[in-house]
Amino acid sequence: MQRSPKHTLNNGTAIDVLGYGVYKVPADDCAALVSTAIDAGYRTVDTASLYANEEGVGAAVRGAVAAGTPREELFVTSKVWNTEQGYDSTLAAFDASMEKLGLDYLDLYLIHWPAPARELYIPTYKALESLYRDGRVRAIGVSNFEPEHLHRLLDATDVVPAVNQVELHPWLAQVELRELHASLGIATQAWSPLARGAIFTDPVLASVAAAVGRSVAQVVLRWHVQSGHLVIPKASSATRIAENLDVFGFALSDAQMAEIDSLDRGQRSGSHPNEVN
Repeated sequence: MQRSPKHTLNNGTAIDVLGYGVYKVPADDCAALVSTAIDAGYRTVDTASLYANEEGVGAAVRGAVAAGTPREELFVTSKVWNTEQGYDSTLAAFDASMEKLGLDYLDLYLIHWPAPARELYIPTYKALESLYRDGRVRAIGVSNFEPEHLHRLLDATDVVPAVNQVELHPWLAQVELRELHASLGIATQAWSPLARGAIFTDPVLASVAAAVGRSVAQVVLRWHVQSGHLVIPKASSATRIAENLDVFGFALSDAQMAEIDSLDRGQRSGSHPNEVN
């Protein structure tokens, strides 16, 4: 069984460096795939209200606990969706997610997108702060926040986000944002860490993969790890689930890291945060 090393968030909570993401995992398949991931050694699972598969995540986590895995070893993230933003509606959305998950507490709760046109992410975050103070969630944070959103949030709230989960891969390296995170003590977590598979044909990555005897996916995930990112790749088969976690037994050289760093071209596989409302 492979196991990811831990990263300590800014409030002392420990999260796996590499977890399992379930975006676009069908609800009917989610419990089985999350159980497979837990059996393979994953301990962090990332879901969201939008994904409509929180029930499957919760079932797999409860099943693992019943089989002997301590609940405190498992780390579950969920997110409040744009149409659920606002102080009271966020608290209601959290209750709905917890009912679907069937858990006593959540490990990390995020604002899914800033949705700037809605002008609601500050009261939404204040609701997250209330949940955090009440002990219903162990850490809080944001997702897809740009520097201007973070600065405005920090000026109006008390708890520095533990995480900002953003699209991040070799073609979209987010250097400025990562530097801001580092200065504020916010962990950078990468969604779409493999650019939804688009980078698999990149010749530079293929060359590095051949040199180290690993798959392109493993090379990219290793780049994330060595760059200091948290990362949540999705996989839909037991083989890929295991392969994605098997990135801690090799290292990329400084020259290989520099080669991959040079691939940044600001190319997104998803939407820009200012366009999602």
